[in-house]
Amino acid sequence: MNEILSPVFILGGSGLFIGVFLAYAARKFEVQKDPRIDQIVGVLPGANCGSCGFPGCSGYATAIVESGAPLNSCTPGGAAAAGKIGEIMGAAVDVSGPKKTARVLCQGHKVEKKYDFTGTINTCADVAQYAGGDKTCRFACLGYGDCAAVCPADAIHVVDGVAFVDETKCISCGLCVKACPKAVIALTPADKKVTVTCSSKDPGAVARKACPTACIGCGICAKICPKQAITVENNLAKIDPEKCVNCGMCVNGKPAVGENPALKGCPTGAIVNNFKRPVKPAAAAPQSAAAPTA
Repeated sequence: MNEILSPVFILGGSGLFIGVFLAYAARKFEVQKDPRIDQIVGVLPGANCGSCGFPGCSGYATAIVESGAPLNSCTPGGAAAAGKIGEIMGAAVDVSGPKKTARVLCQGHKVEKKYDFTGTINTCADVAQYAGGDKTCRFACLGYGDCAAVCPADAIHVVDGVAFVDETKCISCGLCVKACPKAVIALTPADKKVTVTCSSKDPGAVARKACPTACIGCGICAKICPKQAITVENNLAKIDPEKCVNCGMCVNGKPAVGENPALKGCPTGAIVNNFKRPVKPAAAAPQSAAAPTA
């Protein structure tokens, strides 16, 4: 009997001693967590999107307190979160600058496909490996939804072969920008509604052949802009958000006094105003039943 009980008592006693020792060591050498970390986590939006460059909101909060990370790196939280973090840290925070939103700079639903896959490839990153993609415009949105897959706010949907962003849901995390292999998504100031919805850098004739709404680099928008906010670089119009006043002249406005009267805005429709597009196809309205005859 003693041969059985002795090992039991020895093992039990050893376990009890080790447990007590570990409990004492944990308390003795406990690293005190700075309470500001939890306070900062509490004011962050909790998206855990990683747009700040750190592994989630907790990682960002820890980096702020322990490593002096910038206080305004949380794009989903914006100026509101940055201001509260500043109060917690007792530091001034630069919260200037407009809110940004992701926008797809392409009207790829009007671009034809040059080949069809018969396999199971269903991501933009994969398709882009084959001749630059399956659309006739090599700069076009491929529409396989890599951006939608990484969006933590369900703000992106692929409609008719091209991605669209619901700006009311976008949290400006920038994950879609990083996920797009064609670089057709950009974070732009949300209050600047006039947008060049094209990313093609091909010469005008080539771009127009590939897409009917491509920017052809004609420069009409730059000539008609009353604020000199538009330039043409590499066959593509660029709008300076600092100068743009959302007048819409480049879209369909009238030429300035003394300018060529033929300048009536973008001739291909590559520039849009009030950037709003449906994120899902509209459901067909139900047909009403015919009224019974008397």
